Amino acid sequence: MEKSRTEVKRRILVVEDDADIADILQLNLADEGYAVDRAEDGEKGLAYLRQTAYDALILDIMLPGIDGLEVCRQVRAMPRYTPIIIISARTGESQRVLGLELGADDYVTKPFSLQELLARVRALFRRVDALDRGARQQAGLLESGDLAIDPLARQVRCRGEAVELTAREFDLLFYFARHPGQVFSRMDLLTQVWGYSHEGYEHTVNTHINRLRGKIEADPARPEMIRTVWGVGYKFTPEAGEGETP
Repeated sequence: MEKSRTEVKRRILVVEDDADIADILQLNLADEGYAVDRAEDGEKGLAYLRQTAYDALILDIMLPGIDGLEVCRQVRAMPRYTPIIIISARTGESQRVLGLELGADDYVTKPFSLQELLARVRALFRRVDALDRGARQQAGLLESGDLAIDPLARQVRCRGEAVELTAREFDLLFYFARHPGQVFSRMDLLTQVWGYSHEGYEHTVNTHINRLRGKIEADPARPEMIRTVWGVGYKFTPEAGEGETP
């Protein structure tokens, strides 16, 4: 009989050139029940990823040789989807946005709380499991207005044209499409799509909403699909002309 997902250890790859940080991460992740491999540079990390199917990648940005952003870019070009948490001493918003645009699922700045990072890992796996269940339930195309969403291939077409989305943008759109007309606060979306609900991260939702609108709306300045409900949050109205507020 095939083992259930909960009976199989999740495999995590840590790519970090600081040996002390890598040691701490490997020890604590192993204590959480994960199988952990580690690489000290981007080239070795990519070699591991080509050979082994990992459930998550914890990735430093400032690596010798191939940096973490390039590793992230190459991982997203691989056939298998691997969730990525970036850890970096680069704290600027532009760096966080760039990492997320390249397909990272989360971005944690150094120095970080070990307990928070472990909570982020657990939240990431909860979100992945929830999306996997949703994808299995919606194994065929999810068609909503001008959108056609393939949850298994993680592909989107809008008005017949392919749309390139980051991992988080896809998750956000897929969640919206499964709940048309329902109003969500920014904190709701952080909890359901990002997997955590820390106050102060609401601007992350705004940024992703704006980027998503730029890719699927005919006129992003007057959105018809992802509408703002002032003072509350957002709702998805797949049919043009639904709703009152842009």
